[in-house]
Amino acid sequence: MKAKSDGAASIPLPSGAVVPERLKVLLAEAEPLVERFTAAGWRLYLVGGTVRDALVGRPGGAPLDDLDLDLDLTTDAPPDEIEAIASALADALWLQGKRFGTIGLSRKGRRFEVTTHRAEAYDPASRKPEVAFGDDVAADLARRDFTVNAMALSLPDLELVDPFDGLGDLVERRVLRTPMSPEASFSDDPLRMLRAARFIAGYSLVPADGLTEAVRAMRERLGIVAPERVRDELDKLVVLPDPSAGLSFVVTTGLAEQFLPELPALALEQDPIHRHKDVLAHTIAVVAKTSPEKILRLAALFHDVGKPRTRAYGPGGVSFHHHDVVGARMTRTRLSALRYPAAVVEDVARLVELHLRFHTYSMGWTDSALRRYARDAGELLGRLNELTRADCTTRDERKVQELARRMDELEERLQALAEREELDAIRPELDGEQVMTLLGIPPGRDVGRALEFLLELRLEEGLLGRDVVAARLRTWWSTLNGADAADPH
Repeated sequence: MKAKSDGAASIPLPSGAVVPERLKVLLAEAEPLVERFTAAGWRLYLVGGTVRDALVGRPGGAPLDDLDLDLDLTTDAPPDEIEAIASALADALWLQGKRFGTIGLSRKGRRFEVTTHRAEAYDPASRKPEVAFGDDVAADLARRDFTVNAMALSLPDLELVDPFDGLGDLVERRVLRTPMSPEASFSDDPLRMLRAARFIAGYSLVPADGLTEAVRAMRERLGIVAPERVRDELDKLVVLPDPSAGLSFVVTTGLAEQFLPELPALALEQDPIHRHKDVLAHTIAVVAKTSPEKILRLAALFHDVGKPRTRAYGPGGVSFHHHDVVGARMTRTRLSALRYPAAVVEDVARLVELHLRFHTYSMGWTDSALRRYARDAGELLGRLNELTRADCTTRDERKVQELARRMDELEERLQALAEREELDAIRPELDGEQVMTLLGIPPGRDVGRALEFLLELRLEEGLLGRDVVAARLRTWWSTLNGADAADPH
C-alpha cells in the first residue's frame, strides 16, 4: 500500500543543520519500525526535544551525540495499528498509555514511544487529559506546548515539518511562543506554564507578547496538575546551567505561589549581609553559582527559606537566628508535598540545616570539631562545602577572598585528617560483639551506651588503637557501674 500523505508542509533540513552522529545511530535502529509503518501505509515522524536539539544544540552546549536517547515518534496510525506493528518487532511492549494513543516498545535495548496524532485538552476540574485522535501531523504539532517543540522530522526522508516556524523562533527571534493562543495551550496542560520557565532559562528566550500575562491570569490552574509532574519539571529547571531567568519568571508571574510559596516570600526580606535588595535575589545568585546537580541546586534554592519566619530586630539591625534549623523543617515539608523521595528530602534538608556550620570556623576549630563536621555532613560533605562557597555573594572582594581562604584551609585540614583517620567512615574502634566480650555483658541497652561512649571518644580524640580504647572502655564501665550502684535511681 502506498504511504498516505497527510498534507503537512515539509522542507529539507536547513542548510546549516547537521544531523548528529548519535541521532543517526538511533535513526538506524528505528529503521525496521519505519519500514513496517511505511509498508502498512502509515506515516511516521520524529518529534520532541530530539528534533529541536538536533538542529540547534542543547542548553549549556551539551552535545546530543553524548546522550543515551530514547525516541519519541508520532504517526497517523491509530493505537490498535501501532500495537499490531510494534508487536511484531518489540522485545517488550508497554500499553499503559494506549488510551492516550501512546504505545511504548523496547527493541535491542532501545526504547521508543509511538503516539497517534492527537489533540488533547484538560477538563477544568480534572488532572486527566481528554484525548481525540487525528491523522494530520500539523494539527498534532499545533497542540504542542511551544513552537520550538512543534517541529517534526518525517521518516525516513528526514524532511522538516515546521508549520509554526519554531526554528525561526529558536534561532533568529529568540522568542518563546505557543502554536495556539497561550490561553488555549495552557488550558490543554497547565504544567506548560512551569515548562515555559525552563525554556526561557535553558535557551535564552524572551516570552512572546501575551505569554507572561496568560501565566499570571491562569497560574491557579497549576493546582490541578499532579505534584509528581510539577516536581519533575522543577528538577529540569534547577539543573540548567543557569536557571536564574526561569526562577525569576515563576516568581514574577505568581506561578511559584502555587507550588513553592517559600520562594516569593524571600522577596520581602531585606538582606544586609549579602547586600542584595532582598533574600530572593541572593538565593537565585547562589543557585546559579553551584554545580548543576539536583541535590545541591535544591539545597541552594531552599537554604534561606527560614529567614522570613526568624526575622528579628535588635541593636545590630535585622537578624535571622536559627533560620537554618527552621529552614530545614520547611524544606522537608515542601519537598514532601512535591512527592520527592524520602532520601532526596533528607539530603536537601540536611544541607539546609548545616549550611551555616562553617561560619564558626573563623573562631578556630579543633580536630574534634572537624571530625564532627565531617560526621554530620557524611556523604554530603563535598556538596556542603560547595554550597558554603556559593553562599558568599557579597561584592566586597576582601570578604570573598577571606571566605575562600578559610574554606581552602578547612578542606586542606579535612583532607589531612581523612588520610590519617578515615573520616569518611567515622565509627567506634570496637564493634558491639567486641564490647560484649570485653565487658562480659549480653545484648541490650548497655551495649548501646558503650558504643555511644566509644563514638564520642573517637570524635574527641581520633584513632587511639584497640588496646587504649579497650582500657578506656573498662574504666568508663567501672565508673558507670560505681555511679549506678551509688544512685539506684
